[in-house]
Amino acid sequence: MKMNKLGRTDLAVSRVCLGTMTFGQQNTESDAHSQLDYALERGINFVDTAEMYPVPPSAETQGSTERFIGTWLKKSGKRDRIVLATKAAGPNPNQTWIRGGKQNLDAANLRAALDESLKRLQTDYVDLYQLHWPSRNVPIFGSNSFDPSKERPGIPVEETLEALADLVKEGKICHIGVSNESPWGVSEFIKQSEIHGLPRIATIQNLYNLTARAFETTLLDEVCFREDVSLLAYSPLAFGQLSAKYIDDPKAVGRLTIFPPTWSPRYLRPAVFESVREYAALARANGLTPTQMALAWCYNRWNVASTIIGATNLDQLKENIDAESLTLPDEVIAQIDAIHARWTNPGQ
Repeated sequence: MKMNKLGRTDLAVSRVCLGTMTFGQQNTESDAHSQLDYALERGINFVDTAEMYPVPPSAETQGSTERFIGTWLKKSGKRDRIVLATKAAGPNPNQTWIRGGKQNLDAANLRAALDESLKRLQTDYVDLYQLHWPSRNVPIFGSNSFDPSKERPGIPVEETLEALADLVKEGKICHIGVSNESPWGVSEFIKQSEIHGLPRIATIQNLYNLTARAFETTLLDEVCFREDVSLLAYSPLAFGQLSAKYIDDPKAVGRLTIFPPTWSPRYLRPAVFESVREYAALARANGLTPTQMALAWCYNRWNVASTIIGATNLDQLKENIDAESLTLPDEVIAQIDAIHARWTNPGQ
């Protein structure tokens, strides 16, 4: 499997990353261990998780994902074979079960979040520690316009970096990254790290798939290219929409039918279904499954260092990993871009 370097670090990761947000909700501990074993067998060395997981988030399940990874690490003894990434939750008044609902990106909260993650993961360090979403007001998770009326007190970027610097010095973190960030946010993190000699972000974990390509047009592509910040693309199948299973069977078993739609409405927009119909037809006309085409497209994008995949069973995981060996012909890429021009970012 092809390996890519993250930012300006010495971390070399597989361009397929095992995402784990189903562990503890749709996947049992045994399932989780089987997926981790299989991923390593197939050449994946990169595992991503978060203190908030599994998703959908709840007080009853929070932390289960990291715990399942932790028991696997203890049982397998393979900590040195993986690049382990986790994330600290930003402020969310609805998730009162995470650090008493006062979670933010200040020193006390970041230390508490990391220490609890390390305990659940049964390790004394993480290779990549990411800020799951910003402290400040920023449009994310399906909100596409900035609303000044939603301004709230936020932790200054310099303060957050200083807190992370202390954790790096203590050996608990090797490198840092951001997630669900904007061009301004990436630029500010870089600026503050350079001005004050603080750790530099190596990665950005943002939404990126055939129905959501705003990363290319919000200047993030240019900012990240020029500043050596590597994109970790999440949701490459748009919560299963790009597999076309909901087009083929609206009642198909999956995240969009198992869980209430209120927490993922962006993938239920009519334009998403229309675009997926066209992408699926294009894939099948070229002897590919919709899943293969969507993932092969993402795996081979120049701007993606690693694509975070998730699965609820080993058959899905196998298909997702197998697509890494595919390269789409130029004419297929051109037709994908034509569909994108007709249906621009409906899942953003």
